[in-house]
Amino acid sequence: MTSTNTPNLPDLNLSRLNIQDDDKATRKLLMLVEGTFGIGVKQSIAKYGYSEQRYYQLRKEFLQHGSQALVDQKTGPKINTVRTDKVEKQIIRLRFLNPKDSAAVIAQKLNQMGYAISQRSVERTITHYGLQKKTFIP
Repeated sequence: MTSTNTPNLPDLNLSRLNIQDDDKATRKLLMLVEGTFGIGVKQSIAKYGYSEQRYYQLRKEFLQHGSQALVDQKTGPKINTVRTDKVEKQIIRLRFLNPKDSAAVIAQKLNQMGYAISQRSVERTITHYGLQKKTFIP
């Protein structure tokens, strides 16, 4: 034991745990354990394919938030900032009021009403709700 009450485990062999390659959170945890108590940071990051900077970022997150910080989070925006429920309801409303209006016309009307939205966002909403124009086949 060292003075910080952390064990030094130089003979740490974690290969017997049979961790799957796609279990990223466990692999990150093993890298931190081996880096801290086993083979050292340099060998650990080389073994798991991370940079030293990323190792210390993960270590900091782990110390602050626990193992949940090692789970990969969804990238990209967390909420739909342009196509809010209110805007989608307006698109649906305008589509039902004037079924022949194109997405460009609906986008223009929404912009005049004070909603900043693109034609493409209107098209996505129309497609999402299945409100495309149906052609009549005799």
